[in-house]
Amino acid sequence: MSSLIVDQYTFVQFIVLFVTALLIGMSKTGIQGITLFVIPLMAFSFGAKASTGVILPMLCFADLIAVWYYRRSAEWKYILKLLPAAIAGFFLAIGIDKIIPPAGFRHLMAVTLLIGVLILIWTRKQNVSSVSSAWWYAPFFGLLGGFTTMIGNAAGPVMAVYLLSMRLPKYSFVGTSAWFFLVVNYLKLPLQLFVWENITMQTLILNLFTIPIIIVGAVIGIWFVKKVPQETYTRFIIIITILSTLMLFF
Repeated sequence: MSSLIVDQYTFVQFIVLFVTALLIGMSKTGIQGITLFVIPLMAFSFGAKASTGVILPMLCFADLIAVWYYRRSAEWKYILKLLPAAIAGFFLAIGIDKIIPPAGFRHLMAVTLLIGVLILIWTRKQNVSSVSSAWWYAPFFGLLGGFTTMIGNAAGPVMAVYLLSMRLPKYSFVGTSAWFFLVVNYLKLPLQLFVWENITMQTLILNLFTIPIIIVGAVIGIWFVKKVPQETYTRFIIIITILSTLMLFF
């Protein structure tokens, strides 16, 4: 069975898949948002909507690793603020999936995220918390996160901007993100299975090949968080978030 699956994909597709698996592991355990660099390649290699069905089970497996390792580091008050709006974002994405072209989605996400990054940088430099504590702030990022994760598994930068604006220490940042995405991604599974129907036995068997590589990526991410000082880690995540957001314009 596995040999039949291998025969259906090209060498280039497997290279893209394995690079994606490595970055997913790294992202979930510390280097938030880095997977956005390969999501366009996955979309090109496997098809836009089909690629989300290949990526989601990989994310779900990596979420389990991240939650196990950072299980005591989550700040649940932030997760609970985001979740209701994130779920609404799922259905918003499903509702307008056939109305806005993929490029329109990417550009809308990019503009919104750039605004969020600018707010983040401004509040950090000016020590202003009034924006991030506003009543609409968490629901806005929750809605955007649910929307972007449903459309293209691209909510990493959304979560990074929100949690960085909360000034969380690096372990709380990773742990809170890990638990949020565990809940969100497992809630997405039935929608991908039964509404978009882009998770199949074939894609699940393909996902099995990525498990060892995801584990390697997760170990790299854990090592990175341990070794990098807090302020350097925060600056690095901001830079990765900005770069991955700019990728959405292309």
